[in-house]
Amino acid sequence: MIDLSFSPAEWTAIRLSLKVALVAMLASLPVALGVALLLARGRFAGKALLNGLVHLPLILPPVVTGYGLLLLFGRRGPVGAFLEQTVGLVFSFRWTGAALAAAVMGFPLMVRSMRLSIEAVDRRLEEAAATLGAPPLLVFLTVTLPLCLPGVIAGMILSFAKAMGEFGATITFVSNIPGETQTLASAIYSFTQVPGGDAGALRLTLVSVALSLTALMLSEALARLTARRIGLP
Repeated sequence: MIDLSFSPAEWTAIRLSLKVALVAMLASLPVALGVALLLARGRFAGKALLNGLVHLPLILPPVVTGYGLLLLFGRRGPVGAFLEQTVGLVFSFRWTGAALAAAVMGFPLMVRSMRLSIEAVDRRLEEAAATLGAPPLLVFLTVTLPLCLPGVIAGMILSFAKAMGEFGATITFVSNIPGETQTLASAIYSFTQVPGGDAGALRLTLVSVALSLTALMLSEALARLTARRIGLP
């Protein structure tokens, strides 16, 4: 019989994971949409390089990504020091750093989903709107975005699910501090390292699986619902 009585520390890890994943998804959304549009429609030198850089976190060991973030966004890193001095934003050993690591790891999934969806949009519909005098921004907002919305939604939720399970980059960048940077994955790791921690690890594993499955199923359901509303097959 599985004991489902969560301790205060476990509830803290669950809440922090949800907070980190949500912030990571929302913060990366506008950047991911812009990059996806650029990769789908842009014609410029270095496009292959940009595509490679976007997908690099998928193939690099997560600890390498985390170490890179530490070098750039740590207190002594060029970006981290600048942000701390100018706006007081600190990433290293803070939950904001966990959100940044989760955003970076989920970014390729979001961009890829959005890019494929944008590429599937019929360009003739956009051209027809343009011939009627609509400026490019209006064409994007009224034609392109509604048609690629299923891919945008799917990318957002896939990024959220990835952020919920992120471990390697997060623990390398911001360590494993209870109440501050200890997310579900790092809490599970901590439980496996102490005697008698199996029950807690199992409880959080079940929560992690349930949240990830829910996110994936919700992504599929929302994508299909949106597709039906805009008349896509």
